[in-house]
Amino acid sequence: MSTATTTDTQSPAPHAADSHDLIRVHGARENNLEDVSIEIPKRRLTVFTGVSGSGKSSLVFSTIAAESQRLINETYSAFVQGFMPTLARPEVDVLEGLTTAIIVDQQRMGSDPRSTVGTATDANAMLRILFSRLGKPHIGSPQAFSFNVASISGAGAVTTERSGRTVKERRSFSITGGMCPRCEGRGSVSDIDLTQLYDDSKSLAEGAFTIPGWKSDSFWTVRVYAESGFVDPNKPIRKYTKREMQDFLYKEPTKVKIEGVNLTYEGLIPKIQKSFLSKDREAMQPHIRAFVDRAVTFTTCPECDGTRLTEAARSSKIAGISIADACAMQISDLAEWVGGLSEPSVAPLLGALRHTLDSFVEIGLGYLSLDRPSGTLSGGEAQRTKMIRHLGSSLTDVTYVFDEPTIGLHPHDIQRMNNLLLRLRDKGNTVLVVEHKPETIVIADHVVDLGPGAGTAGGTVCFEGSVEGLRASGTVTGHHFDDRAALKATVREPSGKLEIRGAKANNLRDVDVDIPLGVLVAITGVAGSGKSSLVHGSIPASEGVVAVDQAPIRGSRRSNPATYTGLLEPIRKAFAKANGVKPALFSANSEGACPTCNGAGVVYTDLGMMAGVATTCEECEGKRYQASVLEYHLGGRDISEVLAMSVLEAEEFFGTEAARTPAAHAILSRLADVGLGYLSLGQPLTTLSGGERQRLKLATHMAEKGGVYVLDEPTTGLHLADVEQLLGLLDRLVDSGKSVIVIEHHQAVMAHADWIIDLGPGAGHDGGRVVFQGTPADLVAARSTLTGEHLAAYVGA
Repeated sequence: MSTATTTDTQSPAPHAADSHDLIRVHGARENNLEDVSIEIPKRRLTVFTGVSGSGKSSLVFSTIAAESQRLINETYSAFVQGFMPTLARPEVDVLEGLTTAIIVDQQRMGSDPRSTVGTATDANAMLRILFSRLGKPHIGSPQAFSFNVASISGAGAVTTERSGRTVKERRSFSITGGMCPRCEGRGSVSDIDLTQLYDDSKSLAEGAFTIPGWKSDSFWTVRVYAESGFVDPNKPIRKYTKREMQDFLYKEPTKVKIEGVNLTYEGLIPKIQKSFLSKDREAMQPHIRAFVDRAVTFTTCPECDGTRLTEAARSSKIAGISIADACAMQISDLAEWVGGLSEPSVAPLLGALRHTLDSFVEIGLGYLSLDRPSGTLSGGEAQRTKMIRHLGSSLTDVTYVFDEPTIGLHPHDIQRMNNLLLRLRDKGNTVLVVEHKPETIVIADHVVDLGPGAGTAGGTVCFEGSVEGLRASGTVTGHHFDDRAALKATVREPSGKLEIRGAKANNLRDVDVDIPLGVLVAITGVAGSGKSSLVHGSIPASEGVVAVDQAPIRGSRRSNPATYTGLLEPIRKAFAKANGVKPALFSANSEGACPTCNGAGVVYTDLGMMAGVATTCEECEGKRYQASVLEYHLGGRDISEVLAMSVLEAEEFFGTEAARTPAAHAILSRLADVGLGYLSLGQPLTTLSGGERQRLKLATHMAEKGGVYVLDEPTTGLHLADVEQLLGLLDRLVDSGKSVIVIEHHQAVMAHADWIIDLGPGAGHDGGRVVFQGTPADLVAARSTLTGEHLAAYVGA
């Protein structure tokens, strides 16, 4: 064997390829960015900081990552590009040195009822192959263990032409799937409460239907039933014959003619299932969601006991464990069980499955199970689940983009996340992180601070450099970097208590706890310890409880803060009253809309497989309204000028004598209270940051009448400076006589609380118990739990 010999000579000049070690951004103007130009070092960990709404996501996601993805998409053939989402080029002059971007954001995973943690990470696919090879008795291919594949069989005659002769053959086929035939792989069956659909003491002509949007003159709904001829519209529903009731509730789709128009009549139950139950519950309007919650009850499927699988799939076992048992196990236990299997014929499969399961444990999700519906994961859990596939990746020189990876993480788990980010960097990747937590900012090689304010007051680079440089800088982030909320000298006395007895939801172990009322209560504990199960599963959702969860608010480019909060309603009425015209004229989605752009303000031109182009409408100049509508004024302003105002400007405007509108003023005060005074009323929801959306939702819920507010991680997406404002808001709520219960990981909120209930000691089946309840000062003094240790370190005790 020969080896090459090297001689020490003077090192040659650097290779031209080694000079591309920076990502250069010049003249970025996406959303609120103001001609931003920066250089980001490659193969380093760069953290982007700044107050919520300062332009961090606009720079990292909407500019750098979006352009990288657009350029990759352009390498595909025109045919393939036709099936892909079309991305417009970001508003930027120059972008150089880009590498392939992999985005790991907080977007919730699809809430399809058949999507689980196992199906989303390929762990389920590997388990199915494993059971099809080793399961006893053998029942079939991997499909036989899939709850997304139904069992089908069929037979018939097939005619083929062979050598000029027609040959008829009988063929049969069968597919053995694992889908439970009763619940169709959903694990639960729905039952519809008919009393919520109609009042059976009335006839259809008298308006028996109580379904939202089903008005008695509605051509497509009520009149189809009333004029179909299958039922008597003038007879009370309770007096229908057996045949009429069958046709009314369950009839198969049938063509009928009403006033010369061909329509389809079908039974009420299948119509409700198609129009309401087939949609994502979270995407529904609040009043529709409330109707569905009232009218539909979901119970565990009696046939498969919630496992989603056929009896045959559940009967095949490996070492006494079925695939249903394996998916129901806590992932840390499943990893142990898989580690105990040794079968040379499937050794590579076992290795890959073990690696995936170990990655779950390593990333802090060992407490989940593979059968957990993916729609029930929090934003932080969904983000870490997406990270699983990147941990063992062989790719290097990739740009990983993370959106607040520490969301939903206990301070104890943040160090583990930091190690994962550093490991990705050390493999030769560029890691870009949008983050607010000082514990993660401190590990950065390079920091970019945007600001100084939010919205139009932000969008500029305030600081670029090292963490030490950021600390010494006078920026908002630098000023608050070492802020520590102190423990309160005195805590409020509770006015009562909310008793929870025998709580057993998910991993809770028969928990008995009294939650004090009239004070600020923080529910703490590591991720997966049972906090949400205790609060959302045990506190009755009665009239007096207002729950604000982490579910992201949805909205199209037509939605804005004015429409989402209900602010537009009193504004339209005020304009209509002042001018003696209809309120509908002042809606850009109704009669007042510009006919050219239909009230969008921009005209979208679809260019097929190329990115569509949005141009400002020439007719209304982006104002969204007809010219005639803009002639009507209130307090000297037209409707487009009012929607262009910031919340603070509008609050002042609707408080003046000329435009006094108390209903509008009350909503605007709540928006200012949560720190959104800088937002303009007509700004599309699609341009808001995660933190802004969270606070917009909080402001909307504050209008609800209730004595107990339950908030799930309200500090999500909030800068250190914004957290102070949130604490002030929580104090005002409590001082006004409300009870506030907060599920939170942020030490500033813990320190500020009057009472802490700490769950643990671990996650999954290692948690589910109350390990401490008392004041923050007692928790710090005891240091008996992980939360206590971290809170003590935070306040410097």
